[in-house]
Amino acid sequence: MSQDDPRPGDTVHALHPMWSWQEFVDRARAPDTIENGDGRHCLDAWAGATWDEALRLARDGWTTVLPEVHAEVAELRERVENDVLTTALVPAWDVTGSEVDVGAYLSGEPECMVDAVPQRISARGRVVTFLVPAGYVNTTPHSAVHNRGVALAALCSSITASGHSVEIWSGFCPYVSRTDRFASVARIISTAEPLDMGRLMFVMAHPALLRRLWFAVWDSAAPPVARRMYDARYGQPPNGCFPEDLPEGVTDPYILPYLSPDDPQWETADSALSWCREMFTSLGLLR
Repeated sequence: MSQDDPRPGDTVHALHPMWSWQEFVDRARAPDTIENGDGRHCLDAWAGATWDEALRLARDGWTTVLPEVHAEVAELRERVENDVLTTALVPAWDVTGSEVDVGAYLSGEPECMVDAVPQRISARGRVVTFLVPAGYVNTTPHSAVHNRGVALAALCSSITASGHSVEIWSGFCPYVSRTDRFASVARIISTAEPLDMGRLMFVMAHPALLRRLWFAVWDSAAPPVARRMYDARYGQPPNGCFPEDLPEGVTDPYILPYLSPDDPQWETADSALSWCREMFTSLGLLR
């Protein structure tokens, strides 16, 4: 209904979900549809990196020493008798599509065009899906972003190191007025790939993820949408996410709380780690 009572029904525009890190970066690199969008043109000091530096971090990752986390992973919820359903892009052939299968074309096969189609596939083991809100207000200091992100990344790493699969989504879902909400999500780590700690650190702990790349994603949206986001100064709190923000088929996610600069737990790395460990324990992920 409004910022005072946030709910998924307030969403008036949602971007098409981005199923991979590369798709997210490509969307950010797409040409702006408005002039002077903040993704490419905001102050470097505020963003924490220049535009070119942000793209380099997206490509190479951000290496920061993770705090030592000694935590045992609790039994995660089993899915379909230990069969884990995850979403992957698989090729589908048809008479139309985005790419040509040259071999099929040369053999005279009519269905010679290929598209990558999201499908739910089965894998053995246990999996947990996180949706991490990327948004926060413009006065949020870099230190709060860093402390929260390092703690979350460390705990996600500990879960993966214990032999469990982790799927991580980033969501930028601000209000552009008191009643209207925009939403966008991108899968940054899938269960089909190794945990890239450099990428995870950039996503979780670097302000350029929001202030460069997420802003640029919206700067390249349809002009009326990009203009409204820009005129709203890229939104206002609450910046939380809902399960409904994720694509259909991504079920039972853990929705982490969004970052508020007034929260005292982000003042130091130790307080951030302690708070995040308590939260993960309350979710049943740690013991």
